[in-house]
Amino acid sequence: MGTQQLLLIVLGVIIVGIAVVVGINIFGSNAEQANKDAITQDCLRITAAAQGYYRKPAMLGGGDNSFDNIEITDCGMSESGSTLTGENVNATYTIVGAADLFTVTGASLSEDNAGAPKEVSVTCDMTQAEENRIAISYDAW
Repeated sequence: MGTQQLLLIVLGVIIVGIAVVVGINIFGSNAEQANKDAITQDCLRITAAAQGYYRKPAMLGGGDNSFDNIEITDCGMSESGSTLTGENVNATYTIVGAADLFTVTGASLSEDNAGAPKEVSVTCDMTQAEENRIAISYDAW
């Protein structure tokens, strides 16, 4: 083989290698964003179900304008270890409800580089106006 052909083969291998590395990096960041979005959506769904529990009369199995005694099963999830914890393929979810305040925290099943779980928290304060009722926060993303 000529020198020119060997040079073209080496150049082709280098270009393909760089393309593979770039593709892997792009896929990894998109997968992380998709996981964050999925956990956020799950937290919002749980919060919406909790608001339904809050508004439902006690004689129908609701909270009668209180988040006291709410359980994860009231929010449409199966319990996992305790009545306040549930899990799916995206994360482990923990709820805390007291009077007019409800918080759900989704801890990702994957961890950040430091080993800490990535978390999404959604808080619902029923004393606030409807447009200010929900607050979302992200930790370790």
